[in-house]
Amino acid sequence: MNKIATYITVLGIVLLTAMPAQAHFQMIYTPESALQKSVPIDLELVFTHPFDAGHTMDMDQPREFFVVHKGKKTNLLDSLESITWSGLSNKGKAFQAEYRLRGMGDYVFGLVPSPYYESEEDAYIQQITKVVVNSSGFPTDWDRELGLKTEIVPLDKPYALWTGNVFRGIVKSEGKPVPFAEIEVEYLNHEPLVDKNSFSPEPRVKAPQDSFKTLTIKANKNGEFAFGLPKSGWWGFCALGTGPDEEYKDKELSQDAVIWVQAHDME
Repeated sequence: MNKIATYITVLGIVLLTAMPAQAHFQMIYTPESALQKSVPIDLELVFTHPFDAGHTMDMDQPREFFVVHKGKKTNLLDSLESITWSGLSNKGKAFQAEYRLRGMGDYVFGLVPSPYYESEEDAYIQQITKVVVNSSGFPTDWDRELGLKTEIVPLDKPYALWTGNVFRGIVKSEGKPVPFAEIEVEYLNHEPLVDKNSFSPEPRVKAPQDSFKTLTIKANKNGEFAFGLPKSGWWGFCALGTGPDEEYKDKELSQDAVIWVQAHDME
């Protein structure tokens, strides 16, 4: 290899390693988390990069998809329908479901996806994800632990947050707090167009620099964290590598805990 070719190769490697990594986020999306009454809701399961509506990763059949309401767990795997979701740069395999809320209270939806192989890292990612939907303002299950391998247990109602409120949670692994867990935070910056299985091309905000797209915070020694919500909409919290499983198919596995919360403006 001549000197020019060697220089170009090295420069390319340096540039690639200097580029900020996009954060993967497993979504369970529904338009509204605080409902006046019990109605059917749409749920979109998409593995993507929410701030930029970037690359959409193909999802395999989930291992678990369920809802917990008043302590009762209901399996929803049979309700899933495979769809193709369009990000701004590509399309990927995703899932959708319709669920009818029946009665007042909290509905905690949980997803255990199949591990996703990330070829750039030669490793697998499994993001165990929760979202809470409430009907009629009557609280029941919002802070209930689901017994997942890893999960974020909220200390504030995830659906009853004004813009500017602080959201707090505890990162747990097999029921025990994870000291100093690293947590990525991203804003859902492009509105999901449920009827089109795609994201809106128009962003809600513009980041002044790439470091503002994926924010990183740390839990304290008790696994607790807090984050102020500066804008209305959906916010995702992902605790990295907090699950007990560290390997899958003889490769490294990052078993993460994800929760989504929604902030509302005062009007």
